Amino acid sequence: MSSATLDTPPMPSTSSSRPNRPGEDEGPIGPRATLRHIGALVRRNLLWIRQDPESMFDVVLMPIVFTLLFVFVFGGAISGNGNQDQYVNYVVPGLMAMMGMNIAMGVGTGFNQDFQTGVMDRFRSLPISRSSVLLAKIMVEIVRMLVAIAILLSVGSVLGLSISSVPGLFAAIGLALVFGSSIMWIFLLMGVTMKNAQAIQGMGFLVLMPLQFGSSIFAPTDTMPGWLQAFTDYNPLSSLADAARGLINGGPVAHDVWVTVAWSAVLTVVMAPVAIRKFTTKS
Repeated sequence: MSSATLDTPPMPSTSSSRPNRPGEDEGPIGPRATLRHIGALVRRNLLWIRQDPESMFDVVLMPIVFTLLFVFVFGGAISGNGNQDQYVNYVVPGLMAMMGMNIAMGVGTGFNQDFQTGVMDRFRSLPISRSSVLLAKIMVEIVRMLVAIAILLSVGSVLGLSISSVPGLFAAIGLALVFGSSIMWIFLLMGVTMKNAQAIQGMGFLVLMPLQFGSSIFAPTDTMPGWLQAFTDYNPLSSLADAARGLINGGPVAHDVWVTVAWSAVLTVVMAPVAIRKFTTKS
């Protein structure tokens, strides 16, 4: 063997020794792996709630306080003295729409706080699907929303809520969950892009208050000024509230159901990719 052969330098490795930076793509992740990641993150979030039961105070107390407040403060004025039972059947289905909006705002503030504490930086450094982090968050919030709706309906039943159709009740709950999950994508995007939770709360209230009170959630819209009625006609919360009333109490629902589903689909299709992209590229 010649000395030239002995002195030949080793060939460089074809793989780079540079370590991956947090958030850098490590190859495509399949649907089955994504589902496993979602399941693990959902379990992690549920365990965190069990360790911090105070995080459920809003879900438990909000439906009780709002139902009692609106029924006994506004019920007599809107439906007449002694007609609170009639107002219960009107406002409780509307409050199902309100629950989703308020819980969605909490999603954004909680997500932003996770960034401030470094939890999200840890998630983005792991070889997991980026979308699984956001999807797991939404799934846990849907569970919280279910708890809030169950308490809302329980309080409403005690106050005289009548249910004409049990399948319609479950359809109304499902419709509220679908719309609430679509709104969560907006607040997840706010949680990624805005600097702190206080800014998200301030912006959230500026958006939620006109949408909630400029709708048919709390009162019929036929007594409102013409310009406000035009706003309520295009307000998705009005469509959701009217659809829930029709499904629970009986009445025409097809138009309001399709409008609510259309709003939910558009919001999800538009906002979900943007939120995931911002989460992936956030520095």
